[in-house]
Amino acid sequence: MRDFVNEKKLAAKEAVKLLSDNQIVGLGSGSSATFAIMEIGERVKNGLKIQGVPTSDKSKELAISLNIPLIDISDVDSIDITIDGADEFTADLNLIKGGGSFLLKEKVVASLTKQEIIIADSSKKVELLGKFTVPVEVIPYASGYVTKQLELLNGIGKIRMTGDKPLITEEGNYIIDTDFGLIADPATLSDKLHAITGVVEHGLFINLASVVIMGNGDSTVTFS
Repeated sequence: MRDFVNEKKLAAKEAVKLLSDNQIVGLGSGSSATFAIMEIGERVKNGLKIQGVPTSDKSKELAISLNIPLIDISDVDSIDITIDGADEFTADLNLIKGGGSFLLKEKVVASLTKQEIIIADSSKKVELLGKFTVPVEVIPYASGYVTKQLELLNGIGKIRMTGDKPLITEEGNYIIDTDFGLIADPATLSDKLHAITGVVEHGLFINLASVVIMGNGDSTVTFS
């Protein structure tokens, strides 16, 4: 039986080797990215000089606890390298992200990044995206309308809940987790989702990842 936690740790260690002094580094969110931030903290402790741009309040708090210097995203024109995770990825580097509800900030950071490094365990690799639902972040006012529009795209959407109330993202929005089945053409679906009024962002990350480093047993495999 595979140890997916160890695979994430191995992928994180490999990714953090790519960092060098004076870089601006995007700090991803989620379980895989947490391992990377902890590795970065160790390297900073040992003298690495970087500035981090966190993709969530949780990542920010962890970075501060590890004494990783941070810079506000408003103060950067570009980010040298970002290390983040994914809920699914394909060999051609398309992703589904947003299981942790931070997809909006993650995509903003990814869009500013010269080299987006995705780290994952081997369970995240798929032939076609879509086994994992696609998170669609919407303004609350439009959630009913957007859900109906998703149905026209053959998507079955449910608002993500926390207890008996809708989950509220850090930017004050709802997330509609949407099942499209297996997605043969994620780029086209991405465009159609962006065209729906009320959609803030969605979890299909197309042409944003530079490399995926996947833990595979006791080693790693790189897709580029």
